[in-house]
Amino acid sequence: MEKEKRSTEMSENIICGRNPVIEALKSGANLDTIYIDGNGGSLGLIRRMAKEQGVVVKDADDKKLSRLSGGASHQGVVAEGACGEYVTVEDILAVSRNKGTKPFIIICDEIEDPHNLGAIIRTAETSGADGVIIPKRRSASLNATVFKTSAGAASYVPVARVSNLAACIDTLKENGVWIYGTDASGSDCYETDLTGGTGLVIGSEGFGISKLIAKKCDFMIKLPMLGRINSLNASVAAGIFMYEVLRQRRGSK
Repeated sequence: MEKEKRSTEMSENIICGRNPVIEALKSGANLDTIYIDGNGGSLGLIRRMAKEQGVVVKDADDKKLSRLSGGASHQGVVAEGACGEYVTVEDILAVSRNKGTKPFIIICDEIEDPHNLGAIIRTAETSGADGVIIPKRRSASLNATVFKTSAGAASYVPVARVSNLAACIDTLKENGVWIYGTDASGSDCYETDLTGGTGLVIGSEGFGISKLIAKKCDFMIKLPMLGRINSLNASVAAGIFMYEVLRQRRGSK
C-alpha cells in the first residue's frame, strides 16, 4: 500500500501506478494511451475504464514500462497524457469550407515514429493543409515527442484520431475529397492534377500503405527517383508531396 502511494505523476505527460491512473481516469484527464502489463484486479478495472472513455490501451512488458516511467515504480501500468486535443473529421472538413478552398488533408496510415508524425504535422502547417488524420491503433499520437518535433505546429494543425481509417476515407470521399495514395507503383506526382479536393495518404515507415487503405485510394502517385536509393523517409516524402499540392494550387489561381 505504501508503495502504491509513492507512485506519483512523473511529468506533465506520464502517470505511473495503479491508483494514480485510476484517479486520472475518474477525473476525465486527457489521456492518450495507457500501457499495461497484466489483466487482473485493478489492472482489469483500468482496462474497463479506459475502454468506456475511448482511451487506447496497449500491452507492454516490464522493460517498456520501466523506460516510460524513468525507472520509477509503475505497478504494471503507465498512462501517457495527450499534449493536445483531438478534433473530429468534420472539424477538419470545416476548415476548408470556412476558407472557401478545396479540402487539403493529410492521412497517416500507421506512422508509428513520433518524430516522423511531428515532422509531417510541421510541414502540414507550413504548406497550408487543413488537418491531419491518424488511426487510433498502430500509430504515433499527440505526445510530447510529436509536439517537440513539430516545432509548435501541433498547436495549430487540427489532428483527428479515428478508430476506422477506411470508413473515414469513405466520409472524405462523400465530401468531395479525392484520395491519393503515395506509392512507387503510382503515377508521377508532377504529372498529376492535385488542385481539387485532396487527401494525401502517407504509408508507414517500413511497409507503406496497407492493402485495405490502398484499395480505398482513387489514385496512386509517386516521386521520381533518379538515384540508386529508391525510397525516402516517410516525413521527407510527405513534405515533398504536400508542397507539390501547394505549388499546383498557387499556379492554378
